[in-house]
Amino acid sequence: MPAPQKRIRFRDRNNVLARPEFMSLNQPIGAPPEARNSNKKPSGQGSSNSSENARERRQSQQLPEEDCMQLNPSFKGIAWNSLMAIDICLSKRLGVCANSTSSWGGARSMVRLIGITSHGFPWIGGTLLCLWKSSTLAGQEVLMNLLLALMLDILTVAGVQKLFKRRGPYEMTPGVLDYLLLDVYAFPAGHASRATMVSKFFLNHLVLAIPLRILLVLWAFIVGLSRIMIGRHHISDVLVGFIIGYMQFNLVEALWLSSNTCQMLASLCLW
Repeated sequence: MPAPQKRIRFRDRNNVLARPEFMSLNQPIGAPPEARNSNKKPSGQGSSNSSENARERRQSQQLPEEDCMQLNPSFKGIAWNSLMAIDICLSKRLGVCANSTSSWGGARSMVRLIGITSHGFPWIGGTLLCLWKSSTLAGQEVLMNLLLALMLDILTVAGVQKLFKRRGPYEMTPGVLDYLLLDVYAFPAGHASRATMVSKFFLNHLVLAIPLRILLVLWAFIVGLSRIMIGRHHISDVLVGFIIGYMQFNLVEALWLSSNTCQMLASLCLW
């Protein structure tokens, strides 16, 4: 009998898992007593934690859409964001006169002067002066419809800009004249729409030589380009401005005022 006991004790001494440093490996898998005791919380505290977790879960489900990441965006969204990125990148590259330190900063004053040729105040003031000097019914008819077209352009551009509130590619403070004409935001470009509408109006109602007609079209295009070069508008702002100006011309043509109506309005304006 003593021999088997000796063999068992000898086997236990040779067993690596019987050493003190490896005793934990022989224990059953489970949390230590301290951890188990720490996990035991009062029922009141557990219920409060569960209610807080439920409240946080409801708040996370009510997050606005712009704060949530779209893991699977649609193809339309990807295409739109790509076009907007290209538009911003190209507009910044073409803004060579955005400030005095730009590559064409020395020509900034001249480029801004091109934009002033399509400003609303010179055109409205010039139209009123010509209307006051005009002595023919045909001239008053054309000038009065041109004046109404200019007012329509200012109101349309101001309304669309107020609706979208898009800023330009560069941070710029609008001038006093821009605030008076409500031309504060970038989309759409008011100078581009006005230049397109005026040039199309003159091409349709004035008898001009071919070189002058070409110059009118070039003037409208250069006005839109100048607004991009000084960093005031994006390329898309100018393109939409061209489209709005053409649509305004068609609307004015459809609602053309007769000579008698224009004469009555002219007498009221100049009275």
